[in-house]
Amino acid sequence: MADDVRRMSDELAHDPGSRVFVHLGETLRCQGQVELALKVTLRGLERHPHLADAHDLLARLSVDRGDIERAFDEWDMVLRLSPGHLGALKGMGFICFHRERFDDAERYLAAAAASDAADAEVASALDHVRAAHAAATAAQHSAIPDALAHDSRYLFVDVLRDEAQTALLLDRAGLVLAGAYVGGDGRDVAQEVGAELSGVTDAARRTTQHLALGDWTSIVFETEVAVVAMAPSPQDGLLVLATSRATPLGLVRRLLDRCSDRARRWLDGSI
Repeated sequence: MADDVRRMSDELAHDPGSRVFVHLGETLRCQGQVELALKVTLRGLERHPHLADAHDLLARLSVDRGDIERAFDEWDMVLRLSPGHLGALKGMGFICFHRERFDDAERYLAAAAASDAADAEVASALDHVRAAHAAATAAQHSAIPDALAHDSRYLFVDVLRDEAQTALLLDRAGLVLAGAYVGGDGRDVAQEVGAELSGVTDAARRTTQHLALGDWTSIVFETEVAVVAMAPSPQDGLLVLATSRATPLGLVRRLLDRCSDRARRWLDGSI
């Protein structure tokens, strides 16, 4: 393997534009030289920014380094460059599973299984995700508090367990449907927040269409006092989540997903 590294390194030195950097980076990664592999991969991507396999390698290196957010972004890029890329489908399934986004995890892994039916690892992972999804769904149904039957302000109470977290469900006009938005003084300012945010869903949709970015799914703002995340809800509504600045962005996204699922099921009458 040392000879392979030397040969590929010589080839890359002779021709900096060679795509051999992908194989070199993967070989270094397998040897445990993650940081050196990262340098090789980043340099190669400077010359080949649209090479899907290079972004896939960067995603796997990011996982090795514990940078899951970067890995997610890189695998998302791979699927934009090469829809159906097996490595990216498996990677996105892995990340979505650990974020407890079971629907998305199942979708990615099912696509990977369809691409390579002989991959036993993918088949096993898909079975595991489906079992975990079923268990989580059963637990969610059993955990919904009785207060929901009487007061929609408590819709997200068991999802958001930290007192610094609050969520709000608005209709298209900005009227409060469920949840609460508690300010720093402990006062529920849901109606005021709803009035200020009326029309956000339409504005976000127009912007993403204008930029040809597809449908918008979420947006996160970091302010001086809080992190605020928003996502569209059924019937052109809006879900708003606020947490403390200390909340990791990965957790913010997981909470937003859970609140979105709770809002959807509440609106369609399944809870």
